[in-house]
Amino acid sequence: MKFSVTIDRDEYGVWIAECPSIPGCVSQGATKDEALENIKEAIQLCLEVRAEKGIPLTIETRQVEVNA
Repeated sequence: MKFSVTIDRDEYGVWIAECPSIPGCVSQGATKDEALENIKEAIQLCLEVRAEKGIPLTIETRQVEVNA
């Protein structure tokens, strides 16, 4: 399965990765590559837990347009 993830740097220089389609699925790393590897593991673990508990694997995500 493919998932979209967000990746951003916090004020301390740590890379934070999040999978918006799985609530609470967040990881981090000292480098961007490390954060991306860690979020892959986090996604796998989140999917396993959600399946065990009978929770839908993902939630619906959409894009909206905002005038800025």
